Amino acid sequence: MLEKKLTPEMIDLLVEMRELASSAPSLIILQEYIVKAIPSRLPYYSWTGFYMLDPNDPDTLVLGPFVGDSTPHVRIPVTEGICGAAVALGKTVIVDDVNADPRYLSCSIKTKSEIVVPIYVHGRILGEIDIDSHDAAAFTSADRDFLEEAARIIGTYIEKHPA
Repeated sequence: MLEKKLTPEMIDLLVEMRELASSAPSLIILQEYIVKAIPSRLPYYSWTGFYMLDPNDPDTLVLGPFVGDSTPHVRIPVTEGICGAAVALGKTVIVDDVNADPRYLSCSIKTKSEIVVPIYVHGRILGEIDIDSHDAAAFTSADRDFLEEAARIIGTYIEKHPA
């Protein structure tokens, strides 16, 4: 069962996300809550944000709500970076050492590892959750499971509230 692998903080966050998703007036409000709540409880998450596919250019990811240092990467082609790799592969990508991965688009010299989780809506990727850490090899299978469930919550919200 999913919850057995997760930390108590992760379980609590998922409960809060589900509760907010049931009543949030907009996707942006739900996303803003998530990007603020996650790093406040999981301090090794140094940068937490959303990239969503541009509805006018589905080959480009556009930066949405985030918490952390500013990034020059406000638009990322799906052919570039770890974010692009997650879209191209259609699955979660974990990089334990960003300096050893040629796909990495440098945002901060402090970033050591990254996890990117696609958000599916009606079976298609619509965006992703992107997390950086200042710690090398920061992300475990529990982080993967936690963020994949968070992505499902977001995807379900979007399905129920089409723009």
